[in-house]
Amino acid sequence: MTSTQLTADEVVERNLRVVDEHFHNENPVDIEKAIALYAPEIVWELPARGILYRDREQVKQAYLRMFRSYGMHSITFVRRRAASNWVIDDAIADLTLVDDVEHNVPNCPFPSGTRASLRVIHYFELDNEGRITRENGYELWRRADAPRDDDIPTDAVTVHFD
Repeated sequence: MTSTQLTADEVVERNLRVVDEHFHNENPVDIEKAIALYAPEIVWELPARGILYRDREQVKQAYLRMFRSYGMHSITFVRRRAASNWVIDDAIADLTLVDDVEHNVPNCPFPSGTRASLRVIHYFELDNEGRITRENGYELWRRADAPRDDDIPTDAVTVHFD
């Protein structure tokens, strides 16, 4: 359904569902399902690392490379907010960088073997049909053992992969 056929609350709920489905399918087995949620004119940007793609296949290949270098330990879903045409998601990943980080994660500030805490704010824009037209990932890379004082709500959910 298009946004014109939904109430304002239904549009927000739909947008949250689309982003949730996108994240659920961000894995090597289901990546096609995540990519299918993009509009044909997708803009995928990681500004801190100087990466910008405007093609679904480029985005898919970028994800597959990242999957090879992210040894995920856990992810904490800090908060997610949405409106009629955008969703913001705040999460913290605990991971170890593995494999060919220089190739798979261009401009990553840490070498392979580093255990890192990656705080990522995702900003999504969605069109009237609920397709993702833009995904920006604002990354804050820290060593996992570095001091930090993140404001994590008490009801934040952490998923462990170990």
